[in-house]
Amino acid sequence: MSLKQSAYQSEKKIIPYLFSSLMWCGGALILLIFLGLIFELCWQGRQAFSAFGFHFITSTTWNPGNQEFSAGTALIGTLVSSFIGVILALPLSFGCAYCLNELLPQRIARYITAATQLLAAIPSIILGMWGFFILVPLMAHYVQPFLKHLFGPVPYLDLLFSGGTFGVGILTAGLILAIMITPFITAIMQEAFANTPTMLKESAYSLGATKWEVMHQVILPWVQKGVVGGVVLGWGRALGETMAVTFVIGNAHHVSWSLFMPTNTIASLIALEFSESAAGSLKMSSLMALGAVLMVISFFVLFCSQLLLKQVLKSR
Repeated sequence: MSLKQSAYQSEKKIIPYLFSSLMWCGGALILLIFLGLIFELCWQGRQAFSAFGFHFITSTTWNPGNQEFSAGTALIGTLVSSFIGVILALPLSFGCAYCLNELLPQRIARYITAATQLLAAIPSIILGMWGFFILVPLMAHYVQPFLKHLFGPVPYLDLLFSGGTFGVGILTAGLILAIMITPFITAIMQEAFANTPTMLKESAYSLGATKWEVMHQVILPWVQKGVVGGVVLGWGRALGETMAVTFVIGNAHHVSWSLFMPTNTIASLIALEFSESAAGSLKMSSLMALGAVLMVISFFVLFCSQLLLKQVLKSR
């Protein structure tokens, strides 16, 4: 064997080994970063967990003067505002994705898709400023009074639409989150719609199926995984959103049944209080514990989505 052939054989053996080693290192590095982040949050928040115990999760008290901190108010605000955002964004995203893939001509859909992607690129602080100067006055003068007048006489629903109509509140935060996560959910659903086999749709149309029947009985079962993935991605983005929510939620340590009342979320509370907390203090430890709680919520949402996805795939 010549020297050239020997070098070629050695290179042929080394390159796959280097490639596999780099891939293993990349995967291990991501895992180490993930575990390190969890450990750091839990370690820095150990003082709060030790001082308040499980009461840190269930209580709604946040009183820095008395050194009383808890995650209850921010936890409820985070879950409710993100849920409202997902509920509002889901039909809009689904309709937009279906329209772009199935109804509009491609020469028009191309520009609308680009506009949707540009919406996803808008910084959250810009959306927060827009929400504060445009959306909050609209909510205060038109939307909230209308909802209060419409649902005020309805038993039980009147609790959700009671209180002052100041524009800020958890409903406004949900609207901002819906605007923010719609492009992400739309992009994933659009990709799922595009991957639906054309033969299945054409076969359904040839049998006389309407667009509704094709969407409901052919496309939707095929794209269920993409729909679930899009919702999970959007919900994860909504759970951790900070600046846009901070501008419009009111930032009050208050829990109420009303969607008009100001409250806060875990992310907005950390953003507002972090710079005012001394290193090593109980307040700083509580903020770090809030970060750990937010991560647990995100993991729980992902876990539930995986269970839901398995049930969906079993039923097909």
